[in-house]
Amino acid sequence: MRSNAIKQGPARAPARAMLRATGLDDAAIAKPLVAVVHTWSDVSPCNFTLRDLAQHVRAGVIENGGTPIEFNTIAVTDGIAMGTDGMRASLASRETIADSIELAVNGHCLDAMVLLVGCDKTIPAAAMAAARLDIPTVILYGGTIMPGHCRNDGTDKALTVQDVFEAVGAHSAGRIDDAELQRIESHACPGAGACGGQFTANTMAMVLTFLGLSPLQLNDIPAIHADKPAAARACGAMVMQRLRDGGPGPREILSPVALRNAACAVSATAGSTNAALHLLAIAHEAGVAFDLEEFEAAARTPVIADLKPGGRYTAAEMFVHGGTALVARELRAAGLIEDIPTVTGRSFFAELDDVPAPAAQDVVRPIANPFKPRGGYSILYGDLAPEGCIVKLAGHGIEHFEGTARVFDSEEAAFAAVQARGIRAGDVVVIRFEGPAGGPGMREMLAVTAALVGQGLGNDVALITDGRFSGATHGFMVGHIAPEAARGGPIAKLRDGDRVRIDVATRRIDVAADLRARAAARIAPRVTTGVLAKYAAQVSSASRGAVTAPGPLDAARARSRDIPMQVVEEPMTPEETKELILV
Repeated sequence: MRSNAIKQGPARAPARAMLRATGLDDAAIAKPLVAVVHTWSDVSPCNFTLRDLAQHVRAGVIENGGTPIEFNTIAVTDGIAMGTDGMRASLASRETIADSIELAVNGHCLDAMVLLVGCDKTIPAAAMAAARLDIPTVILYGGTIMPGHCRNDGTDKALTVQDVFEAVGAHSAGRIDDAELQRIESHACPGAGACGGQFTANTMAMVLTFLGLSPLQLNDIPAIHADKPAAARACGAMVMQRLRDGGPGPREILSPVALRNAACAVSATAGSTNAALHLLAIAHEAGVAFDLEEFEAAARTPVIADLKPGGRYTAAEMFVHGGTALVARELRAAGLIEDIPTVTGRSFFAELDDVPAPAAQDVVRPIANPFKPRGGYSILYGDLAPEGCIVKLAGHGIEHFEGTARVFDSEEAAFAAVQARGIRAGDVVVIRFEGPAGGPGMREMLAVTAALVGQGLGNDVALITDGRFSGATHGFMVGHIAPEAARGGPIAKLRDGDRVRIDVATRRIDVAADLRARAAARIAPRVTTGVLAKYAAQVSSASRGAVTAPGPLDAARARSRDIPMQVVEEPMTPEETKELILV
């Protein structure tokens, strides 16, 4: 056991003395020490149930011969921080969560982990920490919120927080009054759980299942469902079984095949474009060569799930009809995913075979009869994005847009223009200096995109940014433009009035201007001290997952060249990749 390093022999008497002070006796100390890590917080519904779920995980660990060691780490809730300076902390928190899990688990030489996660960045952070530590690990998502309900004109409309953001835009346009805005706000979030559509949290919870890091079906269970405590207890038992039988570990599970399966699932459900950023980061931590082009290949997977924001159903409603297994079954039948090992000790397909066939439902269709013939995103390159960017296609069906640039150097400036009704049909709204380093923190633009949709402009304008979009965003939106403006990317050379052309068919984003003849715009750094300044100095390009820690491939390349380890900004050339493989 790893934990023997802190508990065996005369020299470890001080450590044992401190463990005894927490209530552990000799028998408990002698058992495997299992981290039970959660991101509990009472600032939002997303993580609100996790401290209680941890007690059920603890019971599962104890019943199966382990000693649970519980601690928590931070969470930054996007739905609250959205549109404010606080949103700069969101993506940076992913790194802090992964770092804190790594430090606490390694610092105490713990033997295994169960990680309980809730909102957007806590989920990929858990996978990143699992890849770094590579000890027996099970990850459980706390679960989706139930849909809110608001009766209007005799109809009972299911609501999510997306509806509240869009109601803000409708309110500014005079389409709804104060009372209607308050009514939507009051009914949209009825209790605990993460945001209810196929937004980032539910997308990433599905990703964990398709990666094999979470047991099939357990992440689907909503936060307040009566079955969730038993799922947590089962995860405690499961991690003890993996500790006894020796595998598979996170790095064995996180193969290129698993990553491709997950990317296909994102496409099939028109999930959050943030999944691209997070899968790149997870691959980086696992030492798996996986680049932005993998997502273009995955995007050939048709959209087969009718989920919000582009569709009709919430994640809780899909759970009732069969959950993630519905999607997995159709992808396997079409030969679009391959079998992989999972944390259960059985293969993904073996687990899928044990799921009962669903009753008639219309949430997920067969591949032969999709809602859309291609996935919910595409990877573009061109004058404005030499390193790539991602366009969100969910819900609108538009694949070409050409319009006049309206350039803003911050989200706040763009939002003010939208609220003042200063954006017109045919505009291409450009929000720059919001990338990983320039933001810093690569804020999501949901406040802007939702306001545009709320004003009825969702299909009549485009928005491009070196920042990100919320999973709740829909409309013709291009994010993750790299290189970003703060690092001299071409987007920093755009001017008001430039003609911007976005073409999904040719996978291009270009401008009718000679950017080589222009100097790049610059702004003063927004943050010069503290954690965000450190993040801005260390973070890599969005095209590489916006990571801050060196990964196994970086370490191998550094060893092969006898240079200090660092986060490598540029992707490896094919020749360098071959060299690395030989090393």
